Amino acid sequence: MIIIGHPWVKSNRFFRVFSIEDIKKSKPNDIVLLEPLVDSYSHAMHCQDNDIPFAVVVSTLENALFANALSAKYIICEEEDALMIQPIATEYLFDTRILVLIQTKKEISKIARGHIDGVVFPEAIYSSL
Repeated sequence: MIIIGHPWVKSNRFFRVFSIEDIKKSKPNDIVLLEPLVDSYSHAMHCQDNDIPFAVVVSTLENALFANALSAKYIICEEEDALMIQPIATEYLFDTRILVLIQTKKEISKIARGHIDGVVFPEAIYSSL
């Protein structure tokens, strides 16, 4: 299971961006965070074209399929959406990993029991603003 943002586990940070200029401000080890895909697909294409690792927030299976097709490293979604998306991602051997945003470490076990790829804590997310 992937655990991002917990103090016991070293991980890259997610850098929330809103423009190509913001993407250029990201650090080499950052994972660019785009949200939502419907508003940021051109930024996702820019990341894909320039081999910039990125994550995208999705709330539908359709957007998850597009995120994987655009080579997103991670999809971040609500638990309910992750429980629907994860079996499809597993069946189709997505390269993209499914993460659920959680608030407490108690939620890790619950997400693991749902066979979701991983979790991310809010402390791992920074904004370009």
